[in-house]
Amino acid sequence: MQKKLLTVAVASALAVPGIAAAQSTVEVYGTINMAFGNFKYTEGTAAQTVDGATPGAALASVSKLDVSQGASNYGLRARENLGGGLAAWGQFEQNAPMERSNNIAITPASRNSAVGMQGGFGNIFLGQWTTPWADLDALWGIGTVGYWGPVTSIIGRRETTGTAPNPNCINGHTSGVPGSTVCDAVEAAGGVGHPFWRRFSQAVFYQSPVMAGVQVKLAYQTNESKATSNVSTNADPSAWSGSVQWSGMGGRARVGAAYDRHKDFTSIGASDTGYSVKGGWNFGVVDVGLAYEVMKYKCVGNQPGSTTPGQYAALCASDGDIKAKQYAVALAVPVGPGSIRASYAVAKDLDGVIGTSGVATSHISDTGAKQYNIGYEHRFSKRTNVGIGYAKIDNKANAAFTWTGAPPIQNGQSNTPVFGSDVSTFFVSMTHRF
Repeated sequence: MQKKLLTVAVASALAVPGIAAAQSTVEVYGTINMAFGNFKYTEGTAAQTVDGATPGAALASVSKLDVSQGASNYGLRARENLGGGLAAWGQFEQNAPMERSNNIAITPASRNSAVGMQGGFGNIFLGQWTTPWADLDALWGIGTVGYWGPVTSIIGRRETTGTAPNPNCINGHTSGVPGSTVCDAVEAAGGVGHPFWRRFSQAVFYQSPVMAGVQVKLAYQTNESKATSNVSTNADPSAWSGSVQWSGMGGRARVGAAYDRHKDFTSIGASDTGYSVKGGWNFGVVDVGLAYEVMKYKCVGNQPGSTTPGQYAALCASDGDIKAKQYAVALAVPVGPGSIRASYAVAKDLDGVIGTSGVATSHISDTGAKQYNIGYEHRFSKRTNVGIGYAKIDNKANAAFTWTGAPPIQNGQSNTPVFGSDVSTFFVSMTHRF
C-alpha cells in the first residue's frame, strides 16, 4: 500500500496539466543488496611476463572483515498508454553507494536508463542498457547467493587478465597515442581482454514480441567517437549485440545464444567478436544452468600492448588473434521457503599470438581462473532474501579475477588482486527490493 501511495504521489507531482493522469504511471523502485563477511586475499605469485621482464613482488596474504554492497540501485520508471496497444515509457536508474569506500559509478543514469515505444511490433528504445549478450545470464545464473557468483567475475569478464587497453581512447584509459579520442566506458575498456557484459550507451535497442516462447533482441552502439583528424589515429568505434532466446514448458526449459561484434575496440580497422550459449532446465528437485562463451580479440598493425606491471607487455604487439573461453554450471535445490545454491565457473588460459615475433602458442601461460560458491538463501517474501555462504576465486599465476564490490587488497588502495592471489569470502547477505 505504501508503495502504491508513493507511486501515485510521484505521478501526481510529475503530471502535466491537460493530460489525463489515468493514462500514465510513475513508479519508484530499487534494490538494496548488502553482505557482511570475512574476505581473504592470499599471497599470490610473482607475475611472470612473456618478454622475460623481472616479475613483480608478491604481497603477504591478508584477511579482513567487510560490509559490502553489490549492484544496489534505485530509479524511476514511467509508462503512458497511448491507445491502440501503443505505449511510451522511460526509465532513469543509477547505482546506490551503500558504503562510502565503494568505487562504483554513482553518476545519474549510470545503469539501465532509456526512453522507448512499445507495441505489437515489439519494444524499441534509446539510451543505455544491458546488452542482449548480458541479458542471457538470467537464463542460467541461478546458483548465486547474494552476489558473490560467476556472472561478471568469470563469465563475460577478462579485463583483469593480460589486458591491453584500447589504444584509441582517453577518459581514464590513456594510451599514450597523441590525438586519442574520448570514449565511453565500454569503448575505453576495450583492447585485448575487454569485457562483453558491459552496458551499451549512446545506443539503439530492439526487443521483439515473444512468439511461441521465442524472443529476438538487438542493440547497436553508435560510432559517436569516430575521429577523422587525429594526429596518429582515426578510430571509428561502434558495437553490435544480438541474441535469440526461447523459454517453454512453463519456464522450466530455457536456452539462448548471443553474438557480439565490437569494431575498433582493440585494433583500428578490425572487429572483436564473441558468441555465447546459455540456458537451463528446472527438474523440480533441482534447477540446472549452463553457460559457454568465446571472445576473440583482433590484433592488427602492432597495437600497443599493456603497460601495467606484471601483465603481458608483449600481448597484441604483433598481428594475430587472442581468444578467451569461459564456461560454468549453476545449481539451485529447493529447501522449504529457500534454496541451496552453488556455481562452478572456469576461465581457460588465453590462446593466441604473443610477442613481437608473432610466436603462436597453444595457450598464453597461466591466465585462467576457477570460481566456485555454495550457500543457502532463505526467501522471506518476494522482496526480501537472507543468505549465508562461501565463495572463492582461484587465480592462476598471471590472473587477477575478482568480484565487483570486493574490498581493497593488501595495499588498501586497489580492488584488483595481485597476480595469482586467490580471493575468498564467508558471508551473510541481505537483499530487499522495493
